[in-house]
Amino acid sequence: MTLKPDAEAIWSHPEVVEWTGHLLRSYRRWVGRDLMAPQKDAIAQSQALFSAPFVVVSHGTQASPIFNYGNQTALDLWEVPWEDFVQMPSNQSVEPDRRAERQQMLEACQKQGFFENYRGIRVTRTGRRFGIERVLIWNVVDEGGDRLGQAATFASWTFLPEGEAPSEELS
Repeated sequence: MTLKPDAEAIWSHPEVVEWTGHLLRSYRRWVGRDLMAPQKDAIAQSQALFSAPFVVVSHGTQASPIFNYGNQTALDLWEVPWEDFVQMPSNQSVEPDRRAERQQMLEACQKQGFFENYRGIRVTRTGRRFGIERVLIWNVVDEGGDRLGQAATFASWTFLPEGEAPSEELS
């Protein structure tokens, strides 16, 4: 889902509206509750998720998955515009020595449908490191249950001082 930037808000593009529906229905399917309060229609729902004060990101099913969605909170956190974010392999948001652990978590999520309380270190486009906590990852599926990707949400992050090693609790 690569969109060219234009004057229209990202959340109003039909592909983003449709993907928002997949994200929210899949979250409810696996977790058993809504990620956010339902809105009056699909476009309002897309705008609400894009504007939410917590992070929501997702990637597709490629061998090396590419981000295909990041709400405004995610774009601000990763210090990147939409058009760059949706071209970035999702594993590039993780330090190289932590990618194997991330992959194990994604595989566990794939089997279970969702994975709660993940903690990790991520890296912005400009190289700033931040810890994420209480992350919930879920499989994104279509109405027939076919796999479309995976998504994550979190509302807690802390920027790490330059050169500081992460605590052992974050990985």
